[in-house]
Amino acid sequence: MDPQLAETNTWAQFWDAYDLFRDPMLCALIAGSVLGFLSVYVVLRRMVFVSAAVTQSAGLGVALAFYAEIHLGMHVAPTLGAVGLSLIATLLLMTEPTRLRISRESLLGLAYAFTGGASILVGDRISQEAHDIQGILFGTAVLVERPQLIAVGVVGALTLLFHLWWFRGLTFASFDRTGAMVQGLPVRALDAVLMISIGLMVGVSARALGALPVFAFSTLSAIAALVLDLRLPWTFLLATLAGAISGLGGYIFAYFYNFPVGGSQTVLASALVVLALLARGVRQLVMGGGSR
Repeated sequence: MDPQLAETNTWAQFWDAYDLFRDPMLCALIAGSVLGFLSVYVVLRRMVFVSAAVTQSAGLGVALAFYAEIHLGMHVAPTLGAVGLSLIATLLLMTEPTRLRISRESLLGLAYAFTGGASILVGDRISQEAHDIQGILFGTAVLVERPQLIAVGVVGALTLLFHLWWFRGLTFASFDRTGAMVQGLPVRALDAVLMISIGLMVGVSARALGALPVFAFSTLSAIAALVLDLRLPWTFLLATLAGAISGLGGYIFAYFYNFPVGGSQTVLASALVVLALLARGVRQLVMGGGSR
């Protein structure tokens, strides 16, 4: 990239065009925050590849929506396609794969590979929207349409409120299933609620921002928080903040340095993990020195 090109964007220009950037920044902030919160469940329950498969499914849903309108004359909202395929993938991944004599990892691998490959094949048949397919898969959310922001905002608010309301039950059922069953909690119902909420949030967010940054928000945010080895409520809070910083900060970084938005958000989420590792290392050095 030409260094002179990176200097063309200034804070004055940013604020002059703030009305243009407000919706995508707000969308990235909301999606990053809520997915960051949910990422703690994703990582601690070892569902990282579930998140990957669901985000890829959302991309396929959008591609199929474009295909239906171009070739079949059927108008299907891309957001509806993303959410629909995300929920279908979520429900399939909730099934017990041992009945098919395959492991859960094999099922996840199949879902991820199939949906990713199918997105590329469908995208090849809708050349008019090829750039949109690439944006959905890798994230180029320079602009976000108002309906996409509303969808992310509504789903995000409902998801966060519901999870905070049932926080104790959801965490108990997620991290101590045996104890939750002994206490009489509806573990299967709580699992279904968790998975469906993840599928919904991933679906609407992937349509607006792209699958790559959504995957980063829903995994790397928790990793950054968990590295610090804090109590669970603080871990959820820090993961939420990490997702918010990755979403909003990545957008601002992309604007000033003329990088793709999705890549910037993903790299910033990764940088927060590295920063957390450094912070833990410094803390261990200080504690080790003090113990002497």
